[in-house]
Amino acid sequence: MKRQPVKSSNLRSVGYDEKNKVLEIEFHSGHIYQYSNIESSKYEALMTAQSHGTYFDRNIKKKPITYPYVRIK
Repeated sequence: MKRQPVKSSNLRSVGYDEKNKVLEIEFHSGHIYQYSNIESSKYEALMTAQSHGTYFDRNIKKKPITYPYVRIK
């Protein structure tokens, strides 16, 4: 999946597979995670957020909204 670099203190790059609704996040640590069942509107909001890291933390990573994920690297 192709990812786009983002300006963030936590996230390095973000990619999205619209067909499969998979969001891929690369962190500055080098770890890469894929999150499932992410609607395109969430991806678009993440990419246009003033703070990518804050949006990710509040709307994708933390409960009560928990999306299935897998660490791929």
